[in-house]
Amino acid sequence: MLLCAVFIAGNALAGTFPLPPPGVDLVGQVESVPASRKDTLLDIARRYDIGQDEILLANPQVDRWLPKEGVPVTLPTRYILPRAERSGLVLNLPEMRMYYYPKPLRDQTPVVITHPVSVGRMDWVTPLGKTKITAKERDPSWRPPESVKEEHAKEGDILPDVVPAGPDNPLGRFAMRLGLPGYLIHSTNKPYGVGMRVTHGCIRMYPEDIEQLFDQVPLRTEVQLVNQPIKVGWLDGALYVEVHPPLDEDQDKYQEIMIAASERIAEAVAGAGNPQDVVLDDNAIRAAFAEHSGIPVMVSEPLYGGGNREAPAGAWRY
Repeated sequence: MLLCAVFIAGNALAGTFPLPPPGVDLVGQVESVPASRKDTLLDIARRYDIGQDEILLANPQVDRWLPKEGVPVTLPTRYILPRAERSGLVLNLPEMRMYYYPKPLRDQTPVVITHPVSVGRMDWVTPLGKTKITAKERDPSWRPPESVKEEHAKEGDILPDVVPAGPDNPLGRFAMRLGLPGYLIHSTNKPYGVGMRVTHGCIRMYPEDIEQLFDQVPLRTEVQLVNQPIKVGWLDGALYVEVHPPLDEDQDKYQEIMIAASERIAEAVAGAGNPQDVVLDDNAIRAAFAEHSGIPVMVSEPLYGGGNREAPAGAWRY
């Protein structure tokens, strides 16, 4: 039986999944919904907790602003978990998505929670590496740094030294400060930019997402910021590849990125219980690399035979 994300009004549980056991890397399921006459793709994206670039990559033939009524819109809500420690917060910058692994309470099923985010523009890159949540603030004021004030001033927009809390504050109502000086995870007063490279390096979230997350994430939570445009993972004995466009500054390294991904696929096969039984589909791999749709693509035959055959006892099935 397929286990899908639970979508309810306000998307309070969207993107919450049981944490799979070691050796299983996929969560969620790709869905499809019909567009209504009043929808834009961005409306649908926010309703289902998807970022702007994500929804566009998954629906290249659908008009962003005027999708035809009833046209099926693909919801890219299946994810390969990033290659990182499954604890705290993990942010994959090219994917523009955050994964949170809360510590489960006693007798509680471990889960992973995922939300779309915005990250820094090419000229204001979000740094990579490990850090922690060092402070949390409700209704924060914003003190724009001099570099940002200078940038705005060149466009005739003179920023004050302090922007108070309120509807004009770009930090929104919630902010979590990182151990990297000057960098925050915060809400926004421009939610339709979520899922794009539009920030000055901070991590921007939908207001409803960070409101849900704010009380769940304790101080000192570890944050891992990674750069993984191509992810590889297993589900039900089949190998999957998920490809996102690389960051703009990495475009000239894409050949190196694909070579590294090919090596990662080879490592995954070598690490399988019966690597000689893994049959890779070269056409599927090439198509995934070319399309970079952000949707996991099966690139091997299932070790269990697929179709109607049952996986062995203990296998993780969605």
